[in-house]
Amino acid sequence: MRRSLWGLLLVVPLTALGQGKEAKVAAPATPAAEPVRGSGAPGINWEGQILRATGAGAPDLKAANPGQARLGAERAAKQDAFRNLMDQAKGIQVSAGRTVGDELARDEVKARIETAMRAYKVVATRYFSDSGVEMDVEVPLAALTAALTSAQEPVIVLNAEGAAKYTGLVVDARGLGAKPVLAPRLVDTTGKPLYGATVLTQEARGTAGVAAWFNSLEAARKASRVGDKPLVVKAAQLQGSDLVLSAEGIRALTEANTRFLAEGRVAIVTQ
Repeated sequence: MRRSLWGLLLVVPLTALGQGKEAKVAAPATPAAEPVRGSGAPGINWEGQILRATGAGAPDLKAANPGQARLGAERAAKQDAFRNLMDQAKGIQVSAGRTVGDELARDEVKARIETAMRAYKVVATRYFSDSGVEMDVEVPLAALTAALTSAQEPVIVLNAEGAAKYTGLVVDARGLGAKPVLAPRLVDTTGKPLYGATVLTQEARGTAGVAAWFNSLEAARKASRVGDKPLVVKAAQLQGSDLVLSAEGIRALTEANTRFLAEGRVAIVTQ
């Protein structure tokens, strides 16, 4: 008769036998500390441009052995992580009045977003004594941007003339009430786009995204994303999710060699 006894731990003491010799029993090893359930940090990191989620999986109690039970828990944790990533993604603003959830109504966009989410990276795994598993996963927000960017958006031509004086762009939007979105645009006073998702190279669209968002001007200026010599411009007003640059900012941006914009080397400061 086959028995499944993987859930039962039997401890059999060992006895040393011998004439004139005293039995020696090894001191019990200190058990490793149990990981804390729910210790992941899901959410959106707008500075690092990362979406994080945690998935949990219970062991398969019908499994023939502990190894199979844990494999079942890992599969369940991965599926749960994907669901949680999708749930969080739905609420992300793409632009003013437009969320990722809105875009999921279109089948072709939904397929691209799901593909991007399934390419998540597992950054931490916690195993528990009951064979349960938790996994922390993350996806670059740029993957969402790439899945959502429309080829029909206006083409923006960058200035590639002159010396490459700057390594990136910092937009000071403090005091305007701007909120992080996946696809911000910089425009002039007439609404003409100066920067947006369409200027990005295919590689940058999938790895860097349009812009990182910071709560500190100092932190933005020091960010590796914008390099060691960023151009700093002021946003004068907010139109939806578009940032209207000041006259000085427009002039500085249009006169500079802005090839770096094609790599998404932009940081926006909101506070």
